[in-house]
Amino acid sequence: MAETGVFAERRLIEIEAATLCRWLDMGRALLVDVREEDEFAEDRISGAINLPLSSFDPARLPDIGGRRLVLVCAVGRRSAQAAGILMAAGHTEVTHLRGGMLSWDDAQYRTVSHSAQVLPAALSPCA
Repeated sequence: MAETGVFAERRLIEIEAATLCRWLDMGRALLVDVREEDEFAEDRISGAINLPLSSFDPARLPDIGGRRLVLVCAVGRRSAQAAGILMAAGHTEVTHLRGGMLSWDDAQYRTVSHSAQVLPAALSPCA
């Protein structure tokens, strides 16, 4: 007997830094950085929240409020692992930044560090 129900394909969507930049400028992305706390404190994209992969729990994700959830790490490996955890928990589409912070830095977009929480409102992280 065949199962009834809907099969949902799960997929990892990779985006480039320019796409993330546009989404952040338009308020369409919630950025979750899965690097460890010390890495996050040293250099991060303004507005990102930190949920390290070492203790990653999908239940700890905040309400995305209609935005797209985007994962980021240093080079893309840990964010892909976190995406796998989310898909195993039932998320059907998970987005991450291809190349991680390395690709963001290569595009010469802004970051914040140490005690800085966010860029001043007039400054886009993409400038």
